[in-house]
Amino acid sequence: MSSNFRFLLSVFVAVFCLLAGASYPQKASEKVQKPNILWLVTEDISPFISSYGDATAKTPNLDRLAREGVRYANVFDVSGVCAPSRSCLITGMYPTSIGTDNMRTLNAFPEIGIPKYSVVLPPEVKMFSELMRKGGYYCTNNNKQDYQFVAPKSGWDESSKNAHWRNGPQGKPFFSVFNFEVTHESQIWKKKNDPLLVDPAKVPLPPYYPESPVIRKDVARMYSNIMEMDQQVGEILRQLEADGLLDKTIIVWYSDNGGPLPRGKREIYDTGLHVPMIIRFPNKQQAGTVQSQLVSFVDFAPSTLTMAGVPVPQYMQGKITFGVNGPKENRKYVFAARDRMDSEYDMVRAVRDSRYKYIRNFQPEKPYMQNIIYRKDMDLMRELLKFEAEGKLNPVQQLWFRKSKPQDEFYDTLNDPYELNNLIADPQFTAKINELKAALADWMKLTDDKGFIPEKKWIESFWPAMKQPATQDPVFSQNGGTVSIASATDGASISYQVIAKGQQVKEKQWRVYTGPVKLADNQTVAAIAERIGYKSSAIKEFSK
Repeated sequence: MSSNFRFLLSVFVAVFCLLAGASYPQKASEKVQKPNILWLVTEDISPFISSYGDATAKTPNLDRLAREGVRYANVFDVSGVCAPSRSCLITGMYPTSIGTDNMRTLNAFPEIGIPKYSVVLPPEVKMFSELMRKGGYYCTNNNKQDYQFVAPKSGWDESSKNAHWRNGPQGKPFFSVFNFEVTHESQIWKKKNDPLLVDPAKVPLPPYYPESPVIRKDVARMYSNIMEMDQQVGEILRQLEADGLLDKTIIVWYSDNGGPLPRGKREIYDTGLHVPMIIRFPNKQQAGTVQSQLVSFVDFAPSTLTMAGVPVPQYMQGKITFGVNGPKENRKYVFAARDRMDSEYDMVRAVRDSRYKYIRNFQPEKPYMQNIIYRKDMDLMRELLKFEAEGKLNPVQQLWFRKSKPQDEFYDTLNDPYELNNLIADPQFTAKINELKAALADWMKLTDDKGFIPEKKWIESFWPAMKQPATQDPVFSQNGGTVSIASATDGASISYQVIAKGQQVKEKQWRVYTGPVKLADNQTVAAIAERIGYKSSAIKEFSK
């Protein structure tokens, strides 16, 4: 889509939303209230809930959301793991395009010579929450970030364990994110001794797992954690209702990647990429319906901006694929990538349409199952390794333990949802395989895939000699009763606060700078400049 068309589309949607809300006479002094937007983000689950056909876990709150909202049947992550995915969600950019594709960058991996580093984004790329703030929203995150870079102060009004829409100004629309960590992979072993809420004998096992009480217990733990998450979601919904905001808020519930069990999370099979998403629109618009269009994580930022009536910047790579008003863009394909996972390197790319998936293994000499030390704390993982060492896995269960991979894989996900039967050599699919191969090659070229650049060389391209650059200090210029603020660093965002002369700067009262600031004689303006991936500038102050 051209940049001019994207801009016109954003303006159209914003105007449409304003007109749609103006169904009654308004006084000239009244303003149309923008919708609040609430993201409820659970970690590491595939569509293991009843509204998607799996009734193992009892999830009354999610069931209610599905009844009163829209269930999206074909939502896909871009990498199968959290940090690259979250970098995509917050920027509207593919991780392979901005170099946030290695998991993870804010941890050091000395065994392979990789330091802790914060990825430097292109100067025009911002956290979309900053754009929401500039568009008049109060933005909070409670509380996981994990973006592959340190978030600047311009990103959130508040990001902490106490962040909440209730902390914002009365009457101001909010964009609030709540993260539910109880379903995270690590909780399989950290909560292993907690009471189970489902019967291990009754949980479904995928065909790539052998029969084992140990495996059944961890699968039951996963479903039990989902039930706990549902209760936590219910508490947030009750708070929203108590505040009288339920029908003034767009509620988006989804998972940050598939999983959390082996051969799910970190993989770019559907077991790692396909995630559930439910959206409840105000006044139960489109309640109980199912949308089947393809949605990628790269679409979340532009779609959310559009729902908020905030213009979508030209650099974003996603499409507007969900919302309740205005036109949507059809997506023919979704794309995914896997690069380094902790200390293990691999390079895999995938493209999927509504039914078929093509996977390209750029390092076929590498095994499927990576030696991820982190997940070996899981009893289920250790049980799989034990079965494999003892030769007790059947041919399907052995597939994930192969020591090398074919260069190409092709699957019919309708008839083979677990992607176990590689059809790459089947002549009846030659045309479709060639179509998907071409689509993948075009995507990699168009998005300037950074996966071919060795990671150390990539770091040195923005941190010369592994030294982090610094953002230039803010500079003030006065014009009558206003003060303008700027930084010489290309792409720097500026945050500021106005305080009484002699007052200390407050930790959580930073505003995002959008233009000249009014300043009285008894006031001081404090400012900080930050470019993502750079060191922050010093905090500078100015008084008239």
